[in-house]
Amino acid sequence: MAADKDLEIGDGQAKKKKLLIIIGAVVVLAVGAVVAVLMMSGGTPEPEVAEEGAEAAAVVVDANAPATMGSALYVSMPRPFIFNVPGASKDRLVQIKVQLLVRGANNEEAAKVHIPLIESTLLRNFSTSNAEELITVEGKENLKKKALKDVQEALTGVAGSNVVEEVLFTGFVMQ
Repeated sequence: MAADKDLEIGDGQAKKKKLLIIIGAVVVLAVGAVVAVLMMSGGTPEPEVAEEGAEAAAVVVDANAPATMGSALYVSMPRPFIFNVPGASKDRLVQIKVQLLVRGANNEEAAKVHIPLIESTLLRNFSTSNAEELITVEGKENLKKKALKDVQEALTGVAGSNVVEEVLFTGFVMQ
C-alpha cells in the first residue's frame, strides 16, 4: 500500500510537469507564429519626412499645373550621394539626397529605368564642385542648375526627351 501511495504522488507530479511543458511549448509556438505572420505581412515602411513633404508639394503642383503638362511626380534616387570636395584649408565630405521632379507616368518610368545613368551623371557633376562654392546658397543653386542641365542632356541622348523637369536636393550635409 505504501508503495502505491508513493507511486500516485510521483505520478501526479509527473503529470503536472508534463502539463507545464506542453503549455510552455504551445505558448512558444503561438509567439513564433505571431512573429512569423508580422514579418511576412510585407507592410510598407513609413515614408521619410522628405518624401512626405515631396508628396504634399506634388499635390500643390498638380493643382496649379495645366492639364496638358501631366501630373508632377517625384522619383527618389535610391541612395544619397556621398563624395569629397576640396576646400581651401581642408577637404570636406558632402552628402546630398536627391529627388527628381518629372511630369507624367511615362517620364516617371523613363527616369526609373535610367537611374544608373542619372546617378553617374549626378556624381560626376557633384565631384567637380569645391567646398567654397557649396557653402553659399548661390553655389548650391548653381550646382542644381548644372546637375539639371547635365541630367537632361544625358537622358535626351538615350530617351529622346527631357524626362526630368527639376533636380531637388532634399538633404544636404557638408562636414
